[in-house]
Amino acid sequence: MSTTIFAYAGLICGMSSVFAQQAVSPCQPPTPGEYLLLVVSPTADNQKQLRSALPPELKTINCKYLNETVTRIGGFNKIDDANRWARYVSNIVGLSAIITTRPTTPDVQPQQQAPIQQPQQTVNYNPQALGEGYAVLVDYYNRPELVNSVQQIVGGNVGFVSYGQRPYLLAVYTTNQTEAYNTLQKLNNGGFVATIVDSRKVILLRSTVRL
Repeated sequence: MSTTIFAYAGLICGMSSVFAQQAVSPCQPPTPGEYLLLVVSPTADNQKQLRSALPPELKTINCKYLNETVTRIGGFNKIDDANRWARYVSNIVGLSAIITTRPTTPDVQPQQQAPIQQPQQTVNYNPQALGEGYAVLVDYYNRPELVNSVQQIVGGNVGFVSYGQRPYLLAVYTTNQTEAYNTLQKLNNGGFVATIVDSRKVILLRSTVRL
């Protein structure tokens, strides 16, 4: 009886160890000036297929980003390099990728304790999913006064959206990949934390926001 109990306990401990190893930690943010590629890869087959398609010099790690399991590929210093690998992953592996970056001299500092404030709206609330294309999102860190600055950089109106159950400013929504990456570059140079995502996963809350 004792032997059976110890064997069963060992089995449980072993299973607990396996589950612990399978736990996925949150993704580490990019370093200043780095372009980070996050490939949506929720299954083990996705992850295996992706690793087999990438050269060994590209370091990958599985992590959680906005409640999704992704493969983190870092080390890109130029947006063109990140864009090239994003296209490669999409064309060869068939997985969607997110590019995010962090400015080298950020003037936007997160406010951990501040409640989420929604910028003043100019249209009625009518949430709807965006269509196919690219959405460039800006994390405004609960500072709605940044709307005007983002508008000056993109040269047009800024929207308000939800992505991954978090609020963002919508800098641009387009089906033109070059336009999306050029906008990301401008925002990065302007000191904003911006991300390119699949627009089909973005919920538009306001088409235009103003202070």
